[in-house]
Amino acid sequence: MSAAEFAAEFAAAQWTRATGVGVDPHEYRRVTDRLTSVADWEPSFLRTGQAYLARAEGAGSPTTAGEYLLTAAGWFHLATLAPHAEAGRAALAADNALGRALTLLEPGARRVSGEGFTGWLRGPAGAPGTVVIVPGLDSAKEEFLDLVSALLARGLAVFAMDGPGQGVLAATTTLRPDYEQVVSRVVDALGVARIGLVGLSLGGYFAARAAALEPRVAAVATVSGPFRLDWEQLPEPVRDIMARRTGGDAAAHEFARHVDLAALAPRIAAPLLVVDGGQDVIPGVTNGEPLAGAAPHGTYLSVPHGDHLLGNARPDWLPHLADHLTHALIGARA
Repeated sequence: MSAAEFAAEFAAAQWTRATGVGVDPHEYRRVTDRLTSVADWEPSFLRTGQAYLARAEGAGSPTTAGEYLLTAAGWFHLATLAPHAEAGRAALAADNALGRALTLLEPGARRVSGEGFTGWLRGPAGAPGTVVIVPGLDSAKEEFLDLVSALLARGLAVFAMDGPGQGVLAATTTLRPDYEQVVSRVVDALGVARIGLVGLSLGGYFAARAAALEPRVAAVATVSGPFRLDWEQLPEPVRDIMARRTGGDAAAHEFARHVDLAALAPRIAAPLLVVDGGQDVIPGVTNGEPLAGAAPHGTYLSVPHGDHLLGNARPDWLPHLADHLTHALIGARA
């Protein structure tokens, strides 16, 4: 396979993930069609994001500027997905663009940071419930804005976060399996008595683990989350990303060994929704059905045509997930 063919294959694999971030699908194709190698991915996506920063500077209103900045944040985040990309410049650019956008579009949004986490709390003051969104292996708080919007529309407050080894913190910290400790500090910092928790991809493991061990988690959902990982069977690209995010091959192997929810699933007392895509088949990854079966209040939703993170099937699960959390936290569907 030529370098250009590999770049095209990689771009196709990221297609539904990119559209979920909110970038224009036609522009995504224009940008990726020009790639001659995956080495071009990061600089091409950075240039596209920077063009939106320039548009924001010349915008005719704060709202338009904020919208351009949100788009820039999406392109900068996608820049971090290139194979062998190191955490750093693109993640920082995404973080800065998101912060500038929310300052313009939602003056009430609040940056909340603490040991091992940072993120944005959005939604009405005094909201009847608060949901924390946990990203995965190479995702970040900039990726799941459509999920944030669905929860905000139902009257909830939402804290989209980066944890250790994630997003803007990936350059200075490493992934850790005991994510429940991070979630506990988040709940303390938010000053709420209970939270809903959503974890996406590897974040599904983090969320389920936290729900088993942190009693203030009152509702939980996972999307494409692993029940168990088998290091020896994981594809090389996944092991490479995990090694970069954990600090090396040995650390990644040890991290993967901890990703096993068999003992913790029966301890999840909160209502749990597990969402999987039927087309999401990754060697070495046991998907979420056993988690839903072992949790006392687990429900399983499998979307047959869904891919990883189900970016190609949002209407089939996203409203249902948002309603699940709303009902569990405040007892009513919006």
